[in-house]
Amino acid sequence: MIFFKFDRRIFRHFDWMLLAFVLCICTMGILNIYSTGFSVSGDQTPYYLKQVQWVVVGLIFMMFIFFVDYRVITQYAYIIYVFVIALLVLVFFVGSSSHGAQRWIGGDFLAVQPSELMKVVIIIALARYFDNHKSNEPYKLRELLIPFLIVGAPFVLILKQPDLGTALILIIIFISVVFFMGVDKKSVFFAFVGCLILIPISWLFLKDYQRERLITFLNPESDPLGSGYHIIQSKIAVGSGEIFGKGFLSGSQTQLKFLPEQQTDFVFSVFAEEWGFIGSVILIIMFIVIIFWGFKIALQAKDLLGTIIAFGVTALISWEVFINIGMVLGILPVVGIPLPFFSYGGSAMLSLMAAMGLLINVSARRFVLQK
Repeated sequence: MIFFKFDRRIFRHFDWMLLAFVLCICTMGILNIYSTGFSVSGDQTPYYLKQVQWVVVGLIFMMFIFFVDYRVITQYAYIIYVFVIALLVLVFFVGSSSHGAQRWIGGDFLAVQPSELMKVVIIIALARYFDNHKSNEPYKLRELLIPFLIVGAPFVLILKQPDLGTALILIIIFISVVFFMGVDKKSVFFAFVGCLILIPISWLFLKDYQRERLITFLNPESDPLGSGYHIIQSKIAVGSGEIFGKGFLSGSQTQLKFLPEQQTDFVFSVFAEEWGFIGSVILIIMFIVIIFWGFKIALQAKDLLGTIIAFGVTALISWEVFINIGMVLGILPVVGIPLPFFSYGGSAMLSLMAAMGLLINVSARRFVLQK
């Protein structure tokens, strides 16, 4: 099969509206990141400029993914999976460190975080497996062993970096796809019991700071200047925005640098402080539109492979939005998950644009594929 073939019919059915919503969020994110680097002295960090560059690179990558038939891409799913696994292993030998975590290969603008790429790769790997092992009956636990191992290997490697947030996203994607495909009720029960048993055991393998985050989630005021500082400042920023916000570049928590990780994990707090409840609702509505649009594409896909890919991509975006916003509002533990298309990060932007390329790929080809 030809790997790359231009088809005018595909381009005619390109989902421009979906891309428009994504680019709108990206633009709002760049302005928000600009605000996090702004100060009254006039100094400006280059984060927003780097984000512009990553959006452009991501769009180029997205268009390449769009033009290659997703059925061809999934033929190489296991090869791509092994390649990214190799990158995850390579991180431990030549990876660069930041904030006590070793997650990146390369430096400066060329730094790549393989764990972010694995989020998308795991979707096409699971899609390939379930498409090759179709079943009219709900799957049993023993039939899920191989997909569990597919997710388990990168989960362990990413957890060792350590990157609890990304590792959890892989598990959540796996669970979402498995339940979407259908699971035997007895298997669900035994899996649930197994998880209850593993939860206290997993506590022993967490890093000290990860345990502190979970404890702080229950009572942030117990250590207001230490592990509880992030979430307390975040809630102050969100609350101080009130209905209409303090205005662009006018957020006190942001400009006085009280709010930590302003351009990454807590970027929504910056936005909520400056644009208030109204602005936050508008941003959330835009995410909801993209999410429902994605599920619609999954339902309208012409084959099971396209359905799984579209569902997996939409599940990834849905969970990251839910967890990040829940995190900054203090209703979920801080686990270091960025807000899609909005938080600063090159690898995250690249992987999400690739995911959108897959989603638009499935959307366009539903008009030219037969059931």
